Amino acid sequence: MKIYGLKNCDKCRNAMKALPQATLVDVRADGVPAEVMNRAFDEFGDALLNTRSTTWRGLDDAAKKASPQELLAAHPALMKRPLICVAGRLFLGWNNEIAEKVEAFI
Repeated sequence: MKIYGLKNCDKCRNAMKALPQATLVDVRADGVPAEVMNRAFDEFGDALLNTRSTTWRGLDDAAKKASPQELLAAHPALMKRPLICVAGRLFLGWNNEIAEKVEAFI
């Protein structure tokens, strides 16, 4: 099980605490493998892009017009977090509902 996120992200820390067997992959340092990112875009679409983040607010209007894939490649912190990969399934975000779904695949 892998959790793609940031080590200083509260949601990622909560997920790691609940899923101690998971490995955190820091998207800033290590990125997200293209295969995983493509699957995530197929499944979640534009919801993968966090337009409420500080990084998003810091972009100029021209940069915001790029495709979500281009934005995430250039600014990995724009990804909604965490992206959890378990047993071939992907989950986006962290709340009680997602926690229950993830637990069902462990």
